[in-house]
Amino acid sequence: MGVLSNKIDRQQLKPGDHIYSWRQAYIYAHHGIYVGEGMVIHFTRGVGEEIGRGTVFDRLLISSPPLHASSDTPCPRCGDRTRSNGVICSCLDCFLSGGYLYLFEYGVSPAFFLAKARGGTCTTAPSDPTEHVLHRALFLLENGFGGYHAFKNNCEDFAIYCKTGLLVTNISVGRSGQATSCMAAASAVVSSPLRFMTASFGGLALVGCGMYCVSRYVSDIGVRSDVAKVPVEKISEMAKED
Repeated sequence: MGVLSNKIDRQQLKPGDHIYSWRQAYIYAHHGIYVGEGMVIHFTRGVGEEIGRGTVFDRLLISSPPLHASSDTPCPRCGDRTRSNGVICSCLDCFLSGGYLYLFEYGVSPAFFLAKARGGTCTTAPSDPTEHVLHRALFLLENGFGGYHAFKNNCEDFAIYCKTGLLVTNISVGRSGQATSCMAAASAVVSSPLRFMTASFGGLALVGCGMYCVSRYVSDIGVRSDVAKVPVEKISEMAKED
């Protein structure tokens, strides 16, 4: 692993690892927590369900159901998953859905974080001990993680919470690096007054890149101030209140 790729082999997996696999020609990634014995706990929407946007994002930014979710031949390990949604447990093959396996990194330096131009691959926040990670994942498997939302409560948000226990207290966008990267890119394009200070293409590119990097960094779960450590037992209570 390194700056260029987080790709790993299955033999390197350990219980409590936050893993992901790219979908739809690398448009987005699906995330989960590896719990051992070839199984992954992850947060997904059900087949045919919307993700809370009511727009074209429902077709582009989706959290893939397991590989056999819409198949007439259920996975021999996972069983019938045609109605699966929310927090579920799938075998690694179904989770990957034909994609490659990647490991999400925790406790990286600011320089390393910024060198990863694509969001949703690492965070400066440290991971909690493995036993805490597995406890959260297994508890949420039984009790749920609220409703799925592409920008505020998605599969990456779920995995990051399991690893860190951190929740954003004032949610405009969740903990997801993928979501914050989208917001950062939009901000760099349309909202920077600095774009009027240079007319050259190189200058515009430099300003845009700077805005993108700053926006990504300040939105990282390990940097932002509007986060709190929340016991997993309170998650279901919070979901009911919402």
